[in-house]
Amino acid sequence: MTDLVPIGRALISVSDKGGLIEFARALAGYGVELISTGGTSLALRAAGLKVRDVSEVTGFPEMMDGRVKTLHPMVHGGLLALRDDDEHLVAMAAHGIEPIDLLVVNLYPFEATVARGASYDDCIENIDIGGPAMIRAASKNHKFVTVVTDPEDYAALLAEMKRTDGASSLAFRKQQAQIAYGRTAAYDAAVSTWMAGAIGEETPRRRAFAGTLAQTLRYGENPHQSAAFYLDGSNRPGVATARQWQGKELSYNNINDTDAAFELVADLGTEVPACVIVKHANPCGVAKGATLAEAYARAFDCDRTSAFGGIIALNRTLDGATAEKISEIFTEVVIAPDADDDAKAVFAAKKNLRLLTTGGLPDPKAGGLAYRQVAGGLLVQDRDAGQLDLSALKVVTRRAPTEAEMADLLFAWKVAKHVKSNAIVYVRDGATVGVGAGQMSRVDSTRIAARKAQDMAEVLGLAQPLTKGSVVASDAFFPFADGLLTAAAAGATAVIQPGGSMRDAEVIAAADEAGLAMVFTGMRHFRH
Repeated sequence: MTDLVPIGRALISVSDKGGLIEFARALAGYGVELISTGGTSLALRAAGLKVRDVSEVTGFPEMMDGRVKTLHPMVHGGLLALRDDDEHLVAMAAHGIEPIDLLVVNLYPFEATVARGASYDDCIENIDIGGPAMIRAASKNHKFVTVVTDPEDYAALLAEMKRTDGASSLAFRKQQAQIAYGRTAAYDAAVSTWMAGAIGEETPRRRAFAGTLAQTLRYGENPHQSAAFYLDGSNRPGVATARQWQGKELSYNNINDTDAAFELVADLGTEVPACVIVKHANPCGVAKGATLAEAYARAFDCDRTSAFGGIIALNRTLDGATAEKISEIFTEVVIAPDADDDAKAVFAAKKNLRLLTTGGLPDPKAGGLAYRQVAGGLLVQDRDAGQLDLSALKVVTRRAPTEAEMADLLFAWKVAKHVKSNAIVYVRDGATVGVGAGQMSRVDSTRIAARKAQDMAEVLGLAQPLTKGSVVASDAFFPFADGLLTAAAAGATAVIQPGGSMRDAEVIAAADEAGLAMVFTGMRHFRH
């Protein structure tokens, strides 16, 4: 194996000291000379290991509060020198530069510093300079140098050295170089993104995005598509941070749908128990209730057919009674802030059901960015954190909504925000009774939602659909009166919509003639 490079000297400089001592002892056991900096050097010496300080190698002391210590030809020459280039070897000999075969670096905890809300100056101080420079140098020279940037790779390196009797293979070095470049790219992306926010730059010239692999998925939306799940480090409660208690691995579609369900249930708040059932990223049933079990039952009764194999999100701790109700049909995922022992015991018999708990709900008012790929680029926008200003609601019809109608209108509006456009949502007594999603025509969404309510009336044995006496929400304005009149024909008595159409006067007149109450929000919630 001619590509093997023995590891004789290692430079170690790490912020995360986890596993460091055991790892360094193993390296020393192979006779590797250890060079180190600052706190890492102190930790190794305290453990009884022989270490050379970088300042001894460079001939310069660490200075400027540690800002300058490894930015030196004695370090970078040792990392970058091509061992098969005679001119490089002559330069090394002339200047007393010794080769460095292994670089072990993890960076200043910039992301963690930002996450804890540190000041601007503290964040700046936690931007690593020497670390990324060394990592990039070692990675570029992976023909000869091994680089490790994650403590989780210590074991992999030691296994490689055991297999090769203290060396590393080119294939291993290439793999670690790719990991290292990914780390520095993610680090720079975090710095760039933070700084854009810190200085108020909403549209920076260049956007950098990064993620850490959480899970390789069996496939993507379809079996012929490969896929993986990456974390962005934001720690927003949800599917990315949840604990999975049981069930098989989440799929691409599971993750997407679970996120949609949990974001919607969070928008409903915690004042009363609430349940969301999602199928293919659209809610097929949403309801409030005196208990979670009641909320689930009412959400289920909106569209029992679509609920089969769906995703369920709850806004409170899942209890045994609710779990019993849920377990009556096949459900892919249940996600909640928590689950009690009774609920876990009920679901233990459902081996294909995934139970996730998050420890809390995401803040629907929190900012953040949303991305979508298009051919040749990315669309980037603020997360839709828009919340209604109740004082800005405008009653535009002769009849104002009753108190009960207004409560349902506000509930319907929150649901419509999470339904794919064109979105129409019928609500009665704090529960959806018809949802129309993703149609090219708003009137078609209105008809589909009403038709679903008719179908469910037959299933439930009702004399008439629950849209009779309901309210309706539209995520964007009615461009014509036809959609509104279709909702009225379905039995809706009140409407909430953004307004702003050229034909608002015509739509308002139609509402008045039909005896509807209608309010304008001045805000739309397109969701494509």
